[in-house]
Amino acid sequence: MERVVITGVGAVSALGLGADTNFSQALSGQSGIDLVQLPFSDDLACGVAAQIKYVLPDLIKKSEGALFDHFALFAWIAANEALQQSGITHDIDNEVNSGVFWGTGMGGAQTIEAGYVDLFIENKKRVRPLSVVASMNNAAAAQIALRVGFGGAVNTYSSACISSALAIGEAFRHIRHGYADRVLTGGSEALLTQGVMSAWEALRVLAITDPEDPARSCKPFSRNRTGLVLGEGAAAIVLESLSSAQARGAPILAELVGYGASNDATHITKPDSAGQARAMRKALADAGLAASDIDYINAHGAATLAGDQAEADSIKEVFGAYAKSLMISSTKALHGHTLGAAGALEFVLTIQALRSQAVPPTAFLEEPDPECNLDFIPLHGRTNQKIRAAMSNSFAFGGSNVALIAKPFVYL
Repeated sequence: MERVVITGVGAVSALGLGADTNFSQALSGQSGIDLVQLPFSDDLACGVAAQIKYVLPDLIKKSEGALFDHFALFAWIAANEALQQSGITHDIDNEVNSGVFWGTGMGGAQTIEAGYVDLFIENKKRVRPLSVVASMNNAAAAQIALRVGFGGAVNTYSSACISSALAIGEAFRHIRHGYADRVLTGGSEALLTQGVMSAWEALRVLAITDPEDPARSCKPFSRNRTGLVLGEGAAAIVLESLSSAQARGAPILAELVGYGASNDATHITKPDSAGQARAMRKALADAGLAASDIDYINAHGAATLAGDQAEADSIKEVFGAYAKSLMISSTKALHGHTLGAAGALEFVLTIQALRSQAVPPTAFLEEPDPECNLDFIPLHGRTNQKIRAAMSNSFAFGGSNVALIAKPFVYL
């Protein structure tokens, strides 16, 4: 089986533009969460989100604007960065040996909401002509493939909060078993609309705005956590067979070595630590690693009461006594929960942690939950660490779980 290496990464989120910027902001504990300018009802408990507020690069023609919902635009920005770093250009080899595996939870949510406004508020007779091709869940993957000439398999995964982690894992298998030389994989989400935010508020899982500083509203693994904060953005990873990367002379950033997926099969929203543990064990077995070979876990850590405790319990179940020696952090405290993009964004940050041998903190963790009594890297990031292998966890409504494991690349 082919070894699968990472030759390019890209990211755009409330933390900023670019994978390096996202990691430096996360490492320094700079939050992208703030009050949002959306037409919420006065009785909503939460008015914060991790929203992209800066000017985005102009990577599409003005005439193409109607084709791009924000989730596809974010996708192309992140993909373009990853492709440039990898050195991949539009050439004939891409047509048969390259693919796109992309994840999104809600696809073109902004286009869909705009259509509802047109029909039910503005009383128009029809929605915008390109609403279907802009809002369809596979729009981001299709636009990426069109723009770089990838004519291999182009797949879209939509499994709530594991969507992009699942896309990465399946792309890993696709390359490892020889179906492609390379796959541009990742995920994107743009769901900060009144309808989506209202639906999440109705579930009573959104965080209460911190009265002193809205940027501190998301507090994973804290005794005083009140819920998750929604975010938007995208992250992209170029996965490539080692033989292809070496033949191209491509930069090798890290190696993806393990992927595990499972389902709780117990409850649609309540997480189950046993199901999460199965995904982590599968990833370890896939990588041929012992639990004690992992030094850092980028936790799912969404800051919900049940979710954080279940994850802490699942880590203890898998790692046993060694769990106390692990470095673990949730970067959602800073970039929010980007749902379908979360797995990819957090995996990019995990790759950057491996490359820099530094780990971002669980920001604002001033009062640890006594039930979450592991080293969740409170408040401040750590540099000059020894990270031999790192795991990234993603869990979702529906009981779906994914664990990914990466290592620094070493020639054998």
